[in-house]
Amino acid sequence: MTGYTMPAVLAAIGVIAAELAWLRTGLFRRPAYWITMVIVLAFQVPVDGWLTRLDAPIVRYDPDHVTGVRFPWDIPIEDFAFGFALVTATLLLWVRREPPGR
Repeated sequence: MTGYTMPAVLAAIGVIAAELAWLRTGLFRRPAYWITMVIVLAFQVPVDGWLTRLDAPIVRYDPDHVTGVRFPWDIPIEDFAFGFALVTATLLLWVRREPPGR
């Protein structure tokens, strides 16, 4: 796991660890978070699928730096880990900044 895969996995693990060990916002228990993630995926899949499709890629990945697993529509699974980490980190910090009782 090098190149793109390792940072993607570490980013996802890091965000989960930050929530569970330090931030403790309770975000993962909120239905609104999971609905948000479904909405993100609803946009990520067609856009990322179009950008990374193997028959005419706009974005190309060095095969030595990804697992090679693509799902669905030729999307490298690493993109989902990074997407999860970026959106979740943003939401965690946003929730953390909310005034108490809100």
